[in-house]
Amino acid sequence: MNKLDVVLPFQGCLLFLKKNTQLALTLHVRCLLVFNLCLGLTFLSGFFHMKTKDSIVSKSDKELLLTSRPCHAKTNVMFLKTHKTASSTVLNIMFRFAERYNLTVALPADQLLHLGYPKTFLADFVEEFEAIGQNYNIMCNHLRFNPSEVQRVMAANTFYFSILRNPIPLLESSYVYYKGNVPAFRTSKDVNDYLASPTKYYHPEDSRQNIYARNIMWFDFGYDNNAEANERYIQAVLREIEENFHLILIADYFDESMVLLKHTLCWDLDDVIYFKLNSRSQDTVQTLTPESKEQIKAWCSLDWKLYLHFNQSFWRRIEDTIGHEELEKEVNHLRTRQRELMETCLLGQEAVGKDHIENKALLPFQSGAANILGYNLKEDIDNRTLRTCQRMVLPELQYTSYLYAVQHPHKKRKQLGLPLLWTSSQEKLQLPTPN
Repeated sequence: MNKLDVVLPFQGCLLFLKKNTQLALTLHVRCLLVFNLCLGLTFLSGFFHMKTKDSIVSKSDKELLLTSRPCHAKTNVMFLKTHKTASSTVLNIMFRFAERYNLTVALPADQLLHLGYPKTFLADFVEEFEAIGQNYNIMCNHLRFNPSEVQRVMAANTFYFSILRNPIPLLESSYVYYKGNVPAFRTSKDVNDYLASPTKYYHPEDSRQNIYARNIMWFDFGYDNNAEANERYIQAVLREIEENFHLILIADYFDESMVLLKHTLCWDLDDVIYFKLNSRSQDTVQTLTPESKEQIKAWCSLDWKLYLHFNQSFWRRIEDTIGHEELEKEVNHLRTRQRELMETCLLGQEAVGKDHIENKALLPFQSGAANILGYNLKEDIDNRTLRTCQRMVLPELQYTSYLYAVQHPHKKRKQLGLPLLWTSSQEKLQLPTPN
């Protein structure tokens, strides 16, 4: 039915009324009723026509309504900090978020700087667990995952996430970083020598000391890193990890991971802005041969399967929630904001080697043959900006020690052998002069 179908009968009705004035009053009302009825049918017809012709429009409208619902930042979050996966940078993000919202962090007890690692996690590894109970908001220091014990510490509505890295560059990084501590690494000439014959250096009796030398991510998630790579076993573990964790990020796509994390936790952009922490200088990177790269896939087959599985789920999650076009826009926005902060905070706008870090309070922990980079801050910064910059470059151990002093002021401060940036939130913001 179109507009003419309605208008023409109505015009005819009016002509008839002019010639038959005696019926005017009665028929005038009836004509108006007919006209309104026809007009209503026209609009209803058009509406149903649009619905059947373009159902995609209605679907997108529905999705728009869903995505426009109010979003509330998640403040109960557990991050499983895996080794050599850019996890120190994530920990810094978590600590800054905890400070911003005045949240309670489940910190290592006494003088420990990790939550009992490499022992399987127990709730008693958390400072004052017996007193505080299940009232912690954030957990992110190193631990070997044990879901039942973690659940004793964290609230029922806690969001669980972790991060993985391609095992090929991960093992090379572990080799350099733990060269002096891991028997399998210590007795080999270099990473390619180790990978040419891993069993020559990796002995079962040293398995606990050699955890960094094989399937370290598998171990961090709480499983046997020397288990046989049986497909049924692997699939069972992957399903269990999916049940325990809401999100697994990928370090090889760190900016994309931060955008996804921001969306998933309903955080602000500045909550996930970062400067790289615990990274090393390029001159300490050992070049892997093609044969070594293939050997890692076999030697660390559990980690390899773990990475492949969650790399796929990561990109599916991106596609289902953000979309690749929007992802690219937000990654560019994140990088732009990061450059702004680097220009504001950093002397030289880049990381420097350990020998060029002027303030030793900002010196990262150095390990093995790695030269762990750090930062120098500009001096002409206002106090408020300075505190933001300090937190973004503060190494993991120093930040852990600082939060511990704030949360547990009656406890003995963790001993790092380094000067501290500040001792309480009320003290002066200026950096102390190293002794």
